[in-house]
Parts: sequence; structure tokens; C-alpha cells
Amino acid sequence: MPTLADFPISKKWPAKNPDVIQLYSFPTPNGVKVSIALEEMGLAYEAHKISIFGDTTTPEFLSLNPNNKIPAIIDPNGPDGEPLGLFESGAILIYLAEKSGKLIGNTAADKYKAIQWVMFQMGGLGPMLGQLGYFHKFAGAEIEDPRPVERFVAEAKRLLNVLNQQLEGKDWIAGDYSIADIAIAPWLNGLEFYEAQDVVGWHDLKNLVAYKDRFYARPAVQRAKNIPPRD
Repeated sequence: MPTLADFPISKKWPAKNPDVIQLYSFPTPNGVKVSIALEEMGLAYEAHKISIFGDTTTPEFLSLNPNNKIPAIIDPNGPDGEPLGLFESGAILIYLAEKSGKLIGNTAADKYKAIQWVMFQMGGLGPMLGQLGYFHKFAGAEIEDPRPVERFVAEAKRLLNVLNQQLEGKDWIAGDYSIADIAIAPWLNGLEFYEAQDVVGWHDLKNLVAYKDRFYARPAVQRAKNIPPRD
């Protein structure tokens, strides 16, 4: 039967406790999704800092995630008692929710309602806000053609408005607090890092502003938002 030691990544980032979930991550919006989920679910884990400025292209990391992106995990106690390596934050959230039996609703219908909003974040909100950040704040800001940033500002506004409307009269996006909120809220927080709140009219989105504040007031989120530490 394979063990954690059979994963090449464990040689570069050795486990202190090989019996718990190993998290390979960095505190970006995608990275903290998993640390927040682990804290909220009360699952034992060990965090390894994976620098997004070099570590993700090492052979050891690529052996776990060939797409060279954080986060990734290895659960030494996966299905059928064998270790399981996973990448893609949405897939990891669903796996952890099913493993723990937490934050994925109480019925099959609840489960798929939560998953649809995880997919909304994975396929729309995250990529669009990431592109907005690139063209508004980083190297893309040097491009003289205004059309790229205009496109991503417009699409970011549309997606944020979808969320703002969905939250009317609600505390959480899919009913009860769930992995959908863990997927979405860190990306909303990223708008401040991208210095893009004003360009998307953030402060007019009253439901979203209150939602983000509510999310970041949770003790588990406060513990997890800088796991693994940047320094």
C-alpha cells in the first residue's frame, strides 16, 4: 500500500506528522480557501509554504500538481485507506467537505446548490478578478489599449452584481454557511489587494460589503487567512 513517503513532494517538503493532511499552499485567494476549510471543519493538517515565485515549477511540486499552481493536498487517509493527492482548490473543497461531512449542506439538493456556487467562483469570479488585477495593477496596466481593462472591469462588475443580488436578505450565498462562501469571499477580499475596489463600485454593493465583513469576522477565517505564513 502506498504511503506519504511515496510522493516525491514529501522529500522536498517533509512532513512532521505524516498521519495528517498535508497542505502545500501560499496565502493567495485560492490558497487560503483550503486553510480556511480545514480550520472550519476541524481537520488535522500540516501546512507547507510553497512560494508562487519558484517553488511551483520544481519537479517535486509538479509531481503533485502538473499545472504548477497552489494549493494542493495529500490526504494520507484517503478513500479506501490509501493516500490521495489532489490539486485545484474547488475539487479540494468538495473533497474535504465530503470527508468531514461539513459545510456542504444537509441534503443532496443543498450539496449541489453549494457546488454550483463553487463552480461560479472557479469558472467566473476568480479568473475575471485575477485578470482585472493584472490589467489594473500589474504589468497589464502598461498596455495602452484600454480594451482589456475595460473588458475585465465590466465583467467583474457583472459578476459582483450577481452575488450582491443573490445575497439580498441572506447571510450566506447558498443558504447555510458552506464551501461556496469559502470559495468566494477570499476573492472579494482580493479586490483591495488589486486596488480595484473603486473601479468596480465596491462600496455601492452593500450586501457584498456586509458579507465580506461577516466572513472575515469568523474565528476560523481569522486563524487561516495567513496559513501558511508568507514570512
